[in-house]
Amino acid sequence: MTAEILKILERLIAFPTISRQSNLALLDYVEGLLRPVGVRLTRYPDQSGTCANLWASTGPAIAGGVVLSGHSDVVPTEGQQWTTDPFTLHERDGLLYGRGAADMKGFLAVAIHAMLRAAERPLKRPLHLAISYDEEIGCVGVRSMLEARRAHPERPALCLIGEPTGMRIASGHKGKRALTASCHGQEAHSALAPTALNALHLGAAFIGRMQARQDALRAEGARDPAYDIPYSTIHVGTMHGGTALNIVPKRCDMELELRNVAADDPDAILQAIRMDAEAVAAPHRKLFPEVWIEVQEVTGYPGLDTPDTSPATAFLQKLLGQDEPPIKVAFGTEAGLFAQAFNAPTLVCGPGHMAQGHRPDEFVAQEQLVRCQDLLALITGTLEQDADLWREHNYP
Repeated sequence: MTAEILKILERLIAFPTISRQSNLALLDYVEGLLRPVGVRLTRYPDQSGTCANLWASTGPAIAGGVVLSGHSDVVPTEGQQWTTDPFTLHERDGLLYGRGAADMKGFLAVAIHAMLRAAERPLKRPLHLAISYDEEIGCVGVRSMLEARRAHPERPALCLIGEPTGMRIASGHKGKRALTASCHGQEAHSALAPTALNALHLGAAFIGRMQARQDALRAEGARDPAYDIPYSTIHVGTMHGGTALNIVPKRCDMELELRNVAADDPDAILQAIRMDAEAVAAPHRKLFPEVWIEVQEVTGYPGLDTPDTSPATAFLQKLLGQDEPPIKVAFGTEAGLFAQAFNAPTLVCGPGHMAQGHRPDEFVAQEQLVRCQDLLALITGTLEQDADLWREHNYP
């Protein structure tokens, strides 16, 4: 790994780009590196002007080529017991510590370095770098950039999402829907509880329905043995209700999520969840006409399911020297959104392991960054070759 990559990573770690907070200073730094070498830069700001996506391109302004993608935001550090300053890069025994080192500023540092080197070379196809914001809260930031780039003439032919996979090729992950469920009952003094409708009791009944729905998905839903949990899952994460012990709660609010394998239709499952909500509320409506359980979708992103037989997979396997089949990861990424936006083969492969992300003393091994650097150098090398190489892999 070059000293230049280490310096870039040190600077990236120093920006406390926690989700929902500004990432503009980080983008200023990245643009300051790339603009002097002639990289084409386009920002896509959010409505508030406090966060932005960045799309950077080098090489000919034509279709094809590769986009390297990473998010700039990191998860909070509050409540975590770090042994070092999380926003200062520390090295120990070949490991680099800092918030975002694994997820995923380590990849961004290597990708920025790859862009700097690619700008010096006679590419026949472009190399792009996409940096997004607010990925950690539901892949919400990248969408405006992808919508703007969807019809752009420089559409990429291959999307590489650099989330940490230990430099293994990942061809899939589950889709996700984040939901809220609000249970509306009727309040009363607790001494008269039978004359009211306890919203917490409605919530408990709804959770029972969700447990039954999960059991049905496990027993009868689609299965994908490539995942540790090979079926779609429903999870209730929070439940809040009530104001005092002597008041029958009028409202109860829950957060829940659905993570679906590709062969399950998330819209159909969501409709079934809404039917479960109505089945809980309906029997009470004769006595309590206002009873209602409202299920709303908050955020969501599509899954990724690139076929193992994709020429893109074979191409990346050849560069990495990997013979083993691709893996599928438990965590979500922006990959499904890239695949939808560009109708292009999309894979996840990056340095480090998610087991080291989101935790105190997050780290990435220098050895992983070296492997990533080697891969991106090989990708850049293919972009210098005749365009027929891409046609061999069914790329535009």
